Amino acid sequence: MARRISPPKGKKRPASSAETGREPYLPGREEILQFIKENPDRAGKRDIAKAFNLKGDARIGLKDILRDLADDGLVEKRAKRLAVPGSLPSVAVLDITGRDGDGGLIAKPAEWPADHEDRPPTVFIRASRNQKGPTPGVGDRVLARIFQSADSSGPAYTARIIKRIEHRKDAVLGVLRHLDNGEWRIEPVERRQAELSVDPNQLNNAKANDLVEVEVTKIGRYGLPLARISQIIGSVASERALSMIAIHEHEIPHVFPDSVIAEAEKAKPATMAHREDWRHMPLVTIDPADAKDHDDAVYAEPDTDDKNPGGFIATVAIADVAAYVTPESALDREALKRGNSVYFPDRVVPMLPERISNDLCSLKELVDRPALAVRMTFGADGRKISHTFHRIMMRSHARLSYPQAQAAIDGTTDDKTAPILDSILKPVWAAYAVLKRGRDAREPLELDLPEKKILLTPEGKVDKVVIPPRLDAHKLIEEFMIQANVAAAETLERKRQPLIFRIHDTPSLAKQEILREFLRTLDISLARGAELRPNQFNHILKRVEGSDQQELVNQVVLRSQSQAEYNPENIGHFGLNLQKYAHFTSPIRRYADLIVHRALITALGLGPDGITHKEEEDLPEIAALISTSERRAMAAERDTVDRLIAHHLADKVGSSFQGRISGVTKAGLFVALATYGADGFIPISTLGDDYYLYDETNHALSGERSGKGFRLGDIVDVRLIEALPVAGALRFEMLTEPHDVPSGVRSHHKAKRFTRGNQKRPGGFSRGGRRGKG
Repeated sequence: MARRISPPKGKKRPASSAETGREPYLPGREEILQFIKENPDRAGKRDIAKAFNLKGDARIGLKDILRDLADDGLVEKRAKRLAVPGSLPSVAVLDITGRDGDGGLIAKPAEWPADHEDRPPTVFIRASRNQKGPTPGVGDRVLARIFQSADSSGPAYTARIIKRIEHRKDAVLGVLRHLDNGEWRIEPVERRQAELSVDPNQLNNAKANDLVEVEVTKIGRYGLPLARISQIIGSVASERALSMIAIHEHEIPHVFPDSVIAEAEKAKPATMAHREDWRHMPLVTIDPADAKDHDDAVYAEPDTDDKNPGGFIATVAIADVAAYVTPESALDREALKRGNSVYFPDRVVPMLPERISNDLCSLKELVDRPALAVRMTFGADGRKISHTFHRIMMRSHARLSYPQAQAAIDGTTDDKTAPILDSILKPVWAAYAVLKRGRDAREPLELDLPEKKILLTPEGKVDKVVIPPRLDAHKLIEEFMIQANVAAAETLERKRQPLIFRIHDTPSLAKQEILREFLRTLDISLARGAELRPNQFNHILKRVEGSDQQELVNQVVLRSQSQAEYNPENIGHFGLNLQKYAHFTSPIRRYADLIVHRALITALGLGPDGITHKEEEDLPEIAALISTSERRAMAAERDTVDRLIAHHLADKVGSSFQGRISGVTKAGLFVALATYGADGFIPISTLGDDYYLYDETNHALSGERSGKGFRLGDIVDVRLIEALPVAGALRFEMLTEPHDVPSGVRSHHKAKRFTRGNQKRPGGFSRGGRRGKG
């Protein structure tokens, strides 16, 4: 049922201009801002127009006012709604941090932009008599509905808890140390935590240098807190323990409850009920060589319709996880809790147990497997003409790796690819050539940022860091999957079926302005005021291709982009330049895709195990949860790479390396090593005797007297001063002399002066220095 939206308090709904015969009524800027503040979940352009009874020309005037407010930085677009910058969304994940003077719970948002000028707001939790399950307390993470207060004398935000996500144990992760005086101490992984003392009788078989989890047993007025060891993670000398640090630090569920394992083991192979028999179709899987689960298969053939000359029919089949993981089951609850699989160099923390992910749902070669398939018809120009979804039983005709499939196309076949080269692989590649025409015409954002991959020895030690080649086989599968995701979103929107979209907003006005000022130093212009499109960024990237500025500009353009997320409200995907996009192709490792599968099953009548009414109602909460889980996984993966590289370089202190400046901050420089890709930190206080100015726009530090300094993207030589594997931290000394930086640095209004007294950073270390958007 539609909710009636009221104008700001104390205001009557004005009559329309048609009713009065006068000029159209337009609310003032302050009135509109007040309405947006009081109605954060109903503040779209249509909602505002409806609240103030604006029609005809008045709506055009409203559009102009909203554009002015956005240009002035007073409002920002979130999905289809407008919001005051720095305000919280209507549904958010909160961390309960303490209690107020009356004993009520207070919380802060679990995520807050690192580049935001303001501190995260405090949220007061409303008491609820209908709270289900255990009562949340300090240290808990909760999903909550947020209410913005109109009363300036009270709290800015209050919240009603929807559900408790997880309880933070009163546990500390650290390294057990044995001191020369015989005492046992815990050196916490988190540098902000205090050191702990351990009673020798509470060691629980742990040995010196073990990574352990401890519980604090006593905090006295004097001396260190006492703790007992509750779990041994492993020796900190082993790289395999380093990913466990991230798992514990980010509280990633990694042990399946017995009820989940039992439910998975009881699962039986899917039957032909509600399915079409497609086992004759020669679908093939193309994955990384070390992949253990296979959730997508492809096939293509020329379209024989005379009305579509040069066209192709591309088929994508995706593992039917919904057949095994049903709503409200133990498997489903655990999958939602995890949100996605997490990938570390030495292990995977899966969203689903192996019985499901690596067995029943994996599209194994020559084995019958249930799938949800989409058959898409493309014209010769790459434009998708039509598509249909089918619930099928399939049989993969070949399991191929990316290099293997690419080698066959390039002329080097083996026993597996030779028999299917002409019948399967060449038609798939021909279809990709057609799809690529459509992609080229669409012009998605084309950033050139090669991904580094850490290769480990069989013992789990870092062997080397490589940049895997970007093959046409990778691009082919990527484009097939993108088109399948588009088809899923289009079908569900046409059926008016609620779903979770994958959205990516345009860059914020503030980030656009910073990028515009930076590009001006390179004599590159970026249009102001117009609605930015990805091709405008592509033209800029093309201009610097092959130049010394190529990597620098790619990095700065990346940092100007918004964060992609999941949301039941669609605003399109800016980076891919698509209006309708939903994740459909990886339900084994992403909960969002499982929701889309269920939505398709319900919308198309493909069986009884589709999305439920409760899930439809809970989509905003589910989207918030899995967006948070995704960012948690990204942070854990990044931290583990930092620790692995720090561990690998611990015995190379004093050695010199070449690197590239990957970040410039008020406190100093981040430098990524060319060989390893890991970031280390150079404190600003160690750069020399000059005073340094920080210019956010030009991404530079410049000496106040000399005018020389360093800039993002500079290639520099550094010496490794210290490496802390447990913290994942490297500290460098700059060996390269400063150079001339853009002339605007010293006079720019955002440049800030730092003296030696305030250029120091405790410890001089950094964690997670890389700024990838993910």
